[in-house]
Amino acid sequence: MAQECGDRVCSMCSQASTCSQKDQIRHQEELIKKRLSRIKHKIMVMSGKGGVGKTTISVNLALELARRGYKVGLLDADIHGPNVPLMLGLEGSHLKVSEKGIEPLVIGDEELKVVSMSFLLHSSDTPVIWRGPLKTSAIRQFLSEVNWGDLDFLIIDLPPGTGDEPLSIAQLIKDIDGSIIVTTPQEVALLDSRKSVNFSKKLGVPVLGIIENMSGFVCPYCGKEVNLFKVGGGEKAAKEHNVPFLGRIPIDPKIVEVEDAGRLIFEVGSDSPFFKAFSQVVDRLLEVLGEKK
Repeated sequence: MAQECGDRVCSMCSQASTCSQKDQIRHQEELIKKRLSRIKHKIMVMSGKGGVGKTTISVNLALELARRGYKVGLLDADIHGPNVPLMLGLEGSHLKVSEKGIEPLVIGDEELKVVSMSFLLHSSDTPVIWRGPLKTSAIRQFLSEVNWGDLDFLIIDLPPGTGDEPLSIAQLIKDIDGSIIVTTPQEVALLDSRKSVNFSKKLGVPVLGIIENMSGFVCPYCGKEVNLFKVGGGEKAAKEHNVPFLGRIPIDPKIVEVEDAGRLIFEVGSDSPFFKAFSQVVDRLLEVLGEKK
């Protein structure tokens, strides 16, 4: 005997719960499409391995775009290790719900909208012990239920590697602009960055460019540049894969101090080697997107 299940009719009663779940997923996908239709550019920031400064790049990319007058959202999609709140001084904050959905936190004058798994945890020390399906479900909720509003950019900070979170984002955001791959110059990082490039290509996600982070260190006392992790590897990888090279970002001790204290990058001053290099990277990204402002 047939049983109604949402707007579908099951041929067997035992399929009722399955159909209900399918209807829920379909409804979420419709909400995702509606929410994302109000966002012009969707960009995922990836790295092949941890420790290359990917979250630093994501946070400061969002901040720099907001500083230039764009409306920007930042989604911390690293479910197990959400570090965005620490870098923005938002640790201990929690999300609120309105009639329009989950409301992101908003950072001061820049009006940067931020959502992170950290905002749903009891404390920053609480581990998230989830398998793949639960992580995918959380990402679906971030995309379907968060009231992002009208944005020029949504920057998505992903965990290292090519697992559940990058795959979910790539499959759920049908019109994603592309990925930015963050690497450091040494060969072990470059090997993993190539995997991220191939991951993007296999899923039909354009590679907007490679950023070589921690590329050189300018001594604050003598002004001499020292290549702690070699230099030029990111540009070489970009040429090998025929993707844009967005630029090199040097190591700047001031950035570490600022981020650990939850202060914004602008406090280091425009004369910072990091700030100057990062500004050029953003210029290049906007050119790739055809969004020069």
